[in-house]
Amino acid sequence: MPRAARPAPALAVIGDTPLTALPGCGPRVAEKFAARGLHCLQDLWLQLPRQYEDRTRLTRIADLQPGVAAQVEGRVEAVERGFRYRPVLRVALDDGSRATLVLRFFHFRAAQVAQFQPGTRVRCYGTARPGQNGLEIVHPSYRVIDDDEADGLGDALDPVYPSIEGIGPMTLRRLIGLSLDRLPGDEALELLPPDLRAALRLPSLREALLAVHRPGRDQDVAALLAGTHPAQRRLALEELLAHHLSLRRQRIVQQAHAAPVLDRLELAARLRDALPFPLTGAQQRVFDQIADDLGRPTPMLRLVQGDVGSGKTVVAALAAMLAVASGRQAALMAPTELLAEQHMTNLRGWLEPLGVRLAWLAGKVTGRARRQALDAVASGEAQVVVGTHALMQEGVAFNNLALAIVDEQHRFGVHQRLALRDKGAQGPDAGGLPRDAVVPHQLVMTATPIPRTLAMSAYADLDVSAIDELPPGRTPVQTVVLNAGRRPELVERIRQACAEGRQAYWVCTLIDDSDEVVAQAAQTTFEELGAALPDVRLGLVHGRMKPADKQSTMAAFKGGEIDLLVATTVIEVGVDVPNASLMVIENAERLGLAQLHQLRGRVGRGTAASSCVLVYQSPLSATARARLETMRETGDGFVIAEKDLELRGPGELLGTRQTGLAGFRVADLARDADLLPQVHELAERLLADHPEIAERIVVRWVGGAARYAGA
Repeated sequence: MPRAARPAPALAVIGDTPLTALPGCGPRVAEKFAARGLHCLQDLWLQLPRQYEDRTRLTRIADLQPGVAAQVEGRVEAVERGFRYRPVLRVALDDGSRATLVLRFFHFRAAQVAQFQPGTRVRCYGTARPGQNGLEIVHPSYRVIDDDEADGLGDALDPVYPSIEGIGPMTLRRLIGLSLDRLPGDEALELLPPDLRAALRLPSLREALLAVHRPGRDQDVAALLAGTHPAQRRLALEELLAHHLSLRRQRIVQQAHAAPVLDRLELAARLRDALPFPLTGAQQRVFDQIADDLGRPTPMLRLVQGDVGSGKTVVAALAAMLAVASGRQAALMAPTELLAEQHMTNLRGWLEPLGVRLAWLAGKVTGRARRQALDAVASGEAQVVVGTHALMQEGVAFNNLALAIVDEQHRFGVHQRLALRDKGAQGPDAGGLPRDAVVPHQLVMTATPIPRTLAMSAYADLDVSAIDELPPGRTPVQTVVLNAGRRPELVERIRQACAEGRQAYWVCTLIDDSDEVVAQAAQTTFEELGAALPDVRLGLVHGRMKPADKQSTMAAFKGGEIDLLVATTVIEVGVDVPNASLMVIENAERLGLAQLHQLRGRVGRGTAASSCVLVYQSPLSATARARLETMRETGDGFVIAEKDLELRGPGELLGTRQTGLAGFRVADLARDADLLPQVHELAERLLADHPEIAERIVVRWVGGAARYAGA
């Protein structure tokens, strides 16, 4: 057996050891770990600290800085117990540095009070903040020290781990420590080729894990907290590599399938000529890329990203015509009925004049209409099928699905994408291949531009196209940020806009009033605006309305029968009303950048100058302030996406946290983007020369989520 393959059994035995093998981790504790996806020793090795406490040194009370965590030691000078509003315990400490620190407790027991006798020596750790009588620490961690006790300072930084429900921090730290005691040697643990590690000047995995879990007092604490320590870079590299490998491997598996060749362009050409507008250069370029993919016998896996209003639906319709011209079916799936109906309306207007037959499938299509739609889909009579996630239900059988289009794909779980793709295996075979060897081409669309670093890592299984040009006639939207106190001015502005024949949106973040969240609910806002604007025709739309009521209100707004539409974020996608030129977003500080940008994209779709007013409640957090500033400064979705990645992180941006794919333990795509070229190069090398090592890296970091990584 070659030398490189020998360590596998050792790692398998040690790393895969169940957590119940650790002293103090019985079945009930193991269950709590399992709820967080932690099952074996290797899982605990990779459960990394989120921050560190430096208890290796003492700071004089006089040298404490507000907002900076530190460890101090002093003697109890005075104790005060109060009951104003709620019980409070104050303990004054003095260390001889001519300054006093107050320890403040709101939750305490009588036994704790008894500990703090004047003159008692106490060591505590926490973050100081200005109080009524100088600096104070609220609920520090502390211990009482005997006078004859040695200094007892630690020789390593104390790790602070992400909390796990039902397991205390000390128990968690102890069990992770016990798991690290069983860490095997480099030979058994290391998977990266030695020459690569040497070139990158990175430590071994064993060294990196011990440095991150047990950093010595001489370690660069600032680098550890920033995530830029060489040990963290080593772990980030392997984690990014695992995710990239899982995606690349999935793509290779996909490309091993056959897909129908869709190379007849005449119907697409007829559609393009019949459109009431010319394609932009970007639309034509992206369609050419798609047509090139569809003309091959291997499955297309392409992501089309484009800003709000860039015209992705037209490109999807042109792609669908290649499937129809070849005698096959195309399906378009959208995340909400509102967006799916918008697509259906557009496609009907473009395709029915060409003789193309469409079918509509959503949750509200029931009874006879549903049976007729299902029959049309199963028989092949319906050439283009539009719907929501209802398209993936068990009773839906396609006759010969050749192209699956998924819009706003980040709103779907990867399982759903797989389910729609697998519908293609139900059709007739291609070229004598068995049915399950044939899959439809996949076209994935998003109006949330994805930062380049995120696309490189999260969509390594897809070819990425960008429609980076807006159609002519789209007017830039002026964005204004207003404090909620200036609401009356805003109401007057709405009155003027509606009097001039324009329409407006007023978006609220909640449906009902809540005592706990300071937000204007849609229902209340609708009533208040109705009273303030008696001459303005108002409409109300929110997610709890019956679909028919919601749809009729939207149709009335689009038809100009409603001047002001009060809505929740249900109108974020899919509504196209060119005459609407004013968008008010209440409690804008509660929404993410991508959502704010999507909402703003509902105006500026006509020729009138358009505005978006972001109304916020004070005080603003630093993150909320940064978001609102970004919205005010730029309308470029790609710039906004980069800022969103910086502020929110990749998992939230992609909407794939539930798969475990984007929830990186160590890596941060914004911070570690410079590692991606090396990750890509190494991945290709491992897949070509060491596929068994590639498999083990994926299992270590991604585990069972690998199947869904390239869905």
